[in-house]
Amino acid sequence: MLTITVEDRAFRSYLAELQGRLADLTPVMQSIGQELEGRISARFETETDPAGAPWAQWAPSTQKGYPDDGNHRILDRYGDMLGSLNWDADASSVRVGFGQPYATFHEFGTKHMPRRGLLFDDPDAGTIVPGDERMVIELLEEWLAP
Repeated sequence: MLTITVEDRAFRSYLAELQGRLADLTPVMQSIGQELEGRISARFETETDPAGAPWAQWAPSTQKGYPDDGNHRILDRYGDMLGSLNWDADASSVRVGFGQPYATFHEFGTKHMPRRGLLFDDPDAGTIVPGDERMVIELLEEWLAP
């Protein structure tokens, strides 16, 4: 199992204030998980990374070996990876990811395969794109509003 933690100072102050008001942040974390799941799912439709850049097209060898009964979409051969997209929230965190272990290769890329990002702006740094960050901050602000 791969665990990637996003540590962002912008979120920390909001979370600290929320934790001061609420003992259990599960509803907040559920809102964040639902929204991120929707955004990541939409990236399969647009075939773009979190920043909006198009995913690299298939290599000729991939095209040649593609099964006739597949979906003929990048990262969506049979829908297994997208179907494994999930989130889990608890009182202090939300975890968003895929149940298919090969999703890691797409997120980070390999020496033989270009990166086709789904979750992160920079997976090595664990940062999300500004649009996703704004969404999280806006959700946190909604929960902090009187």
